[in-house]
Amino acid sequence: MASEFIQPLQTLGAAKATNAEQDEDNPAKKDYREGRKLYSDGEYAQAAIAFHNALRGFEEQGNMVGVANSSDRLGDACLARDEYAMAIANYQRASAICEKEDDSFSVLALNKKMAAAYRKLGDQGKALELLYDILEHYRLTNNPKGAVEVLIVIGETYLEQGERVKAADAYRSVATIHARFKHARLAAEFNQRADELQQEG
Repeated sequence: MASEFIQPLQTLGAAKATNAEQDEDNPAKKDYREGRKLYSDGEYAQAAIAFHNALRGFEEQGNMVGVANSSDRLGDACLARDEYAMAIANYQRASAICEKEDDSFSVLALNKKMAAAYRKLGDQGKALELLYDILEHYRLTNNPKGAVEVLIVIGETYLEQGERVKAADAYRSVATIHARFKHARLAAEFNQRADELQQEG
């Protein structure tokens, strides 16, 4: 779930097109690119420093898109280092900017990451709030694949709380969606999982 990223700097509508020379002269963008490389190399502590530097640079420039992207990536680096509360704080900052920009798809991606971080922290209640927001987004955008994916995570989150009956309800909802699309085998599997949980619960 934590693999999605908000849109890169140059694609958000608020980002101003710059030529390559200006990009090279921009230390915040250099730090951001360096952070991405370090992150992909698994150097999470160094990546966090680079993203933090990029964040400060974009703040000084008043580049809120850069701030959002750096906050998002800094959150990823914190998540990779098991610093869940710091990850959430960074994701929340990015999310606030994306909401102002009316970028619902970036908010969705950030909510998924925050839900994963809250689960790691043991705060399933907060995770479930976000997961139900995500489910509502998928309902409104008529995305059954997304709905199935988040319902499975909702079921897992209820199981972490020991709420087998609620987990069973989530899995039954998954089965119903699969049945609607004639995925008989998957529908049967999720119904069986729900039955087993209800018997245990």
